Amino acid sequence: MMNVTGIVTAVGMVGTVGLLIGIFLSIFGNIFRVETDPVADEIEEALPGNNCGGCGYAGCSSLALAIASGEAPVTGCPVGGEAVANVIASIMGVEADASDKQIAHVMCKGTCGATFNNYNYEGVKDCRMASFVPAGGAKSCDYGCIGFGTCVDACEFDAISITDGVARIDKDKCRACGKCIAACPKHLITMIPYDAGYAVECSNPDKGPLVMKVCKSGCIGCGLCVKECPKEAISLNGALAVIDQEKCVGCGLCSKKCPKNAITAL
Repeated sequence: MMNVTGIVTAVGMVGTVGLLIGIFLSIFGNIFRVETDPVADEIEEALPGNNCGGCGYAGCSSLALAIASGEAPVTGCPVGGEAVANVIASIMGVEADASDKQIAHVMCKGTCGATFNNYNYEGVKDCRMASFVPAGGAKSCDYGCIGFGTCVDACEFDAISITDGVARIDKDKCRACGKCIAACPKHLITMIPYDAGYAVECSNPDKGPLVMKVCKSGCIGCGLCVKECPKEAISLNGALAVIDQEKCVGCGLCSKKCPKNAITAL
């Protein structure tokens, strides 16, 4: 039979060691404790917690510290939008500056019917991987959406889908975090105002004859939209039409005039 005294002694030793460790941990915890900013903690609590990096900081904690120190504006979280900005402004005791809500937009209209494939691609169905093969993918337009949905996988808000071979963004689900922009190897996604009326859905900088060989819906740089716009909101960047959203009033005359339907109502 096991010695009862030995058991009691062992239990006592274990308990004493545990007590000593607890005391030492408490002492060292107090010595090396990192003081936190209570304002930053409150701001972080108000943030959505996605840690998406769309604000330009490593995560919500870093943004909270930046806002608390005055380094970042109270409107710094694109995911939280106006509602979160107002809460943070209240915490900071300031007014939230009005800012236009932004959404991501895909500058491509090269659908399956508008383009064709130069060859059969048999590799990994990932846009980043496909961008390394000849011509940056099988699609006829070197500048067009590959359509494998790498941006879809990057989006945490289920705001992107692949429709007829091209990525499309649901403006009401988009939170402008920017992860899709970082994921697209063709750099086809940009931010535009939520209430933008029209946008050019093409990123091919080549001249008209070359564009027409690879896409039926590509901008050919004819300049008719530039001449038609009453607000001088459209210009040509080389052979590619560009809309200045601050000047655009959404009249739609450019879209009606475009012979390739490269300018689309949003």
